[in-house]
Amino acid sequence: MAKGCYVGIDKDADGGMTSVGKIVRDAWVFGVLPETETCEGWDLGRMDVLLNEVNDEWDKYGCMVSSLPGDLRERHQRIYTVAIARAKKEGWDGEKETEDES
Repeated sequence: MAKGCYVGIDKDADGGMTSVGKIVRDAWVFGVLPETETCEGWDLGRMDVLLNEVNDEWDKYGCMVSSLPGDLRERHQRIYTVAIARAKKEGWDGEKETEDES
């Protein structure tokens, strides 16, 4: 979002395993966006609205995947399994997400 517009989850850094990519994937999980929507060209304001919508959905389930109803939990698993496999293929290893935990 350096130039004010999102590049799209399919073109995002780390195979889309960024904080913005997570918002997009979670929007897919909750049906806020169709899985075909990459959000390419969305500005910060539009992404902020999406973040609030996604957070409202997560709040219904205590922000816990384990609290999602079966259909949403299955969709979450499917979407994130594909995303992780793609990101690993592109060189992402998840180390950035845990480097401050040591």
